[in-house]
Amino acid sequence: MTLIRGRNLTIGYEGQGIVSGLSFSVNEGDYLCIVGENGSGKSTFVKTVLGLIEPLKGQVEYCGGLKKNEIGYLPQVSGIQRDFPSSVMEVVLSGCLNRHRRLFFYSREEKMRAVRELEKLGMESYASSSFQELSGGQQQRVLLARALMATEKLLFLDEPVSGLDIKTTSELYEMLRGLNAAGITVLMVTHDIHPVLNDSRTILHFSHNGYFFGPKDKYFESEAGKAFMKEAGHDN
Repeated sequence: MTLIRGRNLTIGYEGQGIVSGLSFSVNEGDYLCIVGENGSGKSTFVKTVLGLIEPLKGQVEYCGGLKKNEIGYLPQVSGIQRDFPSSVMEVVLSGCLNRHRRLFFYSREEKMRAVRELEKLGMESYASSSFQELSGGQQQRVLLARALMATEKLLFLDEPVSGLDIKTTSELYEMLRGLNAAGITVLMVTHDIHPVLNDSRTILHFSHNGYFFGPKDKYFESEAGKAFMKEAGHDN
């Protein structure tokens, strides 16, 4: 089942296209890695898929019962976000706000779900802790639980391991692997070759000369894939 579809899109800002002729689809259960050169359109693609900006041409369609406000989004984490003065539970519950009509009022069911998401990620004992006092890896787990509060279908992650050490990075990828196996569709913007090699099923590669979209095995046979592998030191 298709969850998101774009056909012949032109994406960009202020009438200036960055990528044109872009067609793609995200299917239920997919693990899509989005890679490519800096300034080639990855951030613009993220904002377009999330509905934060409109495509210059074409449209993004949400299918299979997925609504725009039901995408669980984990953005790149800034210092301001890391220093946010809230409890872990408050941060996780805030994942409901995008589809909430009554701001800052959470139902019993939502609170119970927040506990379940924290348990899923091994963070239930930190529910009353201050978010800003957690380690970087613990904060990322909490933010992942927050993203899961918004969705039962699809996670969109933007450079989720940026700034994390090797051990924490490996643990986060293992959690995402488990979520994907349980039926959550994963979209991830990444510079890291490991999820591309180990976990992805589909690749969307942006370059200043165009884009590649297709299965992982076809990607590694393409010029874009070969260039990415060479840059990452895996061209043998």
